[in-house]
Amino acid sequence: MPKSQPAHRHIATASQVTAHMHTLADAVQAVQMMKFFKTAPGEYGHGDCFLGIKVPETRRIAAMAGTLPLSEVEHLLASPFHEVRLCGLLVLVKQFEAQCLRGKLDDLSAREMRDQIVDFYLAHAECANNWDLVDLTVYKIVGRWLLLPSRYSDSEKLAIVDGLAASSCLWRQRMSIVCTMEPLRHGDASFTLRYAHRHLHHPHDLMQKAVGWLLREMGKRVSIDILRDFLRSEAHTMPRTTLRYAIERMPADERQLWLRAKQSVEGPS
Repeated sequence: MPKSQPAHRHIATASQVTAHMHTLADAVQAVQMMKFFKTAPGEYGHGDCFLGIKVPETRRIAAMAGTLPLSEVEHLLASPFHEVRLCGLLVLVKQFEAQCLRGKLDDLSAREMRDQIVDFYLAHAECANNWDLVDLTVYKIVGRWLLLPSRYSDSEKLAIVDGLAASSCLWRQRMSIVCTMEPLRHGDASFTLRYAHRHLHHPHDLMQKAVGWLLREMGKRVSIDILRDFLRSEAHTMPRTTLRYAIERMPADERQLWLRAKQSVEGPS
């Protein structure tokens, strides 16, 4: 197995990132990852290519490439290889976080850079074309941006996320619900409730799981009573997958009550 380069090494171009990642390729692991991320014909990841590099290694490479200009990041996002695209997205996360350090939240230049990174991220949203690419990055960029000073007003930000939710692209839709994780971490359930309602009857299991996951996190991080209120209104019609994810951390007896409530509406199987 090839060894990674020291974490302090600086990488200055997209071609250097790609070349370095190719030296770490693991063909056996790549086959396993292609199965895990559903790349067969008819599956949601059909056609994606993998080098066989695990996420911690990709994170280390992103740290070495943290100062890449957006024009170079764009080349990473255009790569046919899943891990190279992930690296580019993680570079954006690092650059966004660098503009959120103490003393920079209200700084005008930092604010403009955050907006630029969000604009770039959303313009290339289709490059985040699997659930891990979305889930590892969107709440750290778009989710945090929702809470920070910006040239965009709160209503404009909401309209942007509404646009993601209304998209025909599955990955943009997933962004709209998963980005709400960061507001939840700050005690704000309003975004999660908005997009949970918006996607509650989505036919794709990746969206059903995402909605249930964020509802569960809302109960954990903000208020279990808000989750219970939501379930009283919606549990009888929401997809069973969403319900199971949403109630996963509840006591066993309460989980059974919610499942029986849904079953009573569905009728006997």
